[in-house]
Amino acid sequence: MIDEPGLHVLLLKLGPRAFLLPWFGRQHKLDLRLDQQYLRSQAVNSEEGAPMGIGIWYEFFISDPVSYLFKNADPAGSLRANVSNTAVRSLSNMELAEMLENRHPMSRTVRSEVSPMSHEWGYKLGSVYVRKVHFRDREMISQIEEKVVNRLRQVTSAIRQAGDNQVNIITSTAERKAAVEFARAAAMRPKILGATLEEISRIPEVSSALFEILEIERMIASDGKITFLPAGGGEVLGQLLAADSPSGSGEAAG
Repeated sequence: MIDEPGLHVLLLKLGPRAFLLPWFGRQHKLDLRLDQQYLRSQAVNSEEGAPMGIGIWYEFFISDPVSYLFKNADPAGSLRANVSNTAVRSLSNMELAEMLENRHPMSRTVRSEVSPMSHEWGYKLGSVYVRKVHFRDREMISQIEEKVVNRLRQVTSAIRQAGDNQVNIITSTAERKAAVEFARAAAMRPKILGATLEEISRIPEVSSALFEILEIERMIASDGKITFLPAGGGEVLGQLLAADSPSGSGEAAG
């Protein structure tokens, strides 16, 4: 419906003929509320020649009912075509990086070119926003996906290799420090044993008992045979045992 200010303007334009409207005129019901439209995948090409698609969302409402009714047979379709043509004309041949990143300047460019002509058709254009920029070539999309996957694999491999290198550095550093400490301990061992033996040798009884115990432990730990001979017959029996033994070694007389 035409609002009251719009009706007054219409009556002023018609003059005395306005009184004939109830009998000979025709009533048009118009929706003056804010409307919106979304144009999907408008075909444009970047400066590098990449086939791109742009989705444009815009708002509009009827600002002049008379122009809307009588100046254009299909004002909504004309506005839609105007927005589409303006987007294709003004956004083509842009750099690919700028097209993918700078959507606000692109939106302002489309709105500034569409608004003057939309007023002539009784429309007033509201907000215009480029909502989506995408690739239209399926083969190019597959190539980009493949490159992204390969790049992710390279980055993952590099991260894993850097982690392994850090672990190897930490392990080698720990092993080097441990080897240094073990070498230091091995170098100090003779010094400690020598000082201990020197202190033991100052007491003859303790020194003699220690070396005797060490000798007995070495004899027990060895694989040699020990033969005990009775007193008095040691010389003859020792000769017999020496003759029976294959090597004649590893026997002792007691």
